[in-house]
Amino acid sequence: METERELIDRLIDLAFAEDIGDGDHTTLSCIPADAMGKSRLLIKETGVLAGMEIAKEIFHRFDSTMQVEVLMPDGSDVKPGDVAMIVTGKVRSLLQTERLMLNVMQRMSGIATMTRRYVKQLEGTHTRVLDTRKTTPGMRMLEKMAVKIGGGVNHRIGLFDMILLKDNHVDFAGGIANAIRRAKDYCREKGKDLKIEIEVRNLDELHQVLELGGVDRIMFDNFTPELTREAVRMVDGRYETESSGGITFDTLRQYAETGVDFISVGALTHSVKGLDMSFKAC
Repeated sequence: METERELIDRLIDLAFAEDIGDGDHTTLSCIPADAMGKSRLLIKETGVLAGMEIAKEIFHRFDSTMQVEVLMPDGSDVKPGDVAMIVTGKVRSLLQTERLMLNVMQRMSGIATMTRRYVKQLEGTHTRVLDTRKTTPGMRMLEKMAVKIGGGVNHRIGLFDMILLKDNHVDFAGGIANAIRRAKDYCREKGKDLKIEIEVRNLDELHQVLELGGVDRIMFDNFTPELTREAVRMVDGRYETESSGGITFDTLRQYAETGVDFISVGALTHSVKGLDMSFKAC
């Protein structure tokens, strides 16, 4: 299995391939090969900065001679007019890396900004906000990194690092008991130490899970706050609990006040607006 670093390197290579192709003919035609310059990353919107470490990877992977001066690290609160970094190097390199760096940093900063907003809404409760697998194909590692920078918690990274028995798994397996038993048998047979989470759709299914046991976390799918409170009471701290489905920023606090441990929010990554910024010569 590829490491996080290998996946990020592949993403950067693919992004350059689709953007530059057989050459940035605009830059190559009008900028001398030996021309040197300097550009600054200018923030144009209030938010949380994320992606600085990936930006450095982008610059250095394209041209190892580029020099990056980081003025504001990942996680910084930024506002219009802030200069987050200054990059010095060949003008051709500055121009050819500009768009990829901005695409990544704007996307990651938008996610970190959204996540920070949700995290602040949960202040005073013990509930943590989780991301989901509803990510941009190929950019999952970066988007989940941005969630952490914003103060959120990563759920599973993919299908390989946790067992999550959702409604379809339960139905195809022939019920909750079959699904849990098969998951436990699978881990035992394969020698895998994976956490097991199961989704329940009502209190009857929750009762079945509590009778059988053998899981690490129970997800309450599309429960109302009132039902969630009752479900948390029934679990009584024996397992981690998670709320998911139809939860908005406006109802987030209501769910947190039921005592649930986690709330998963797909909107952190699937419908976020990028943070406005630009990369200009200085």
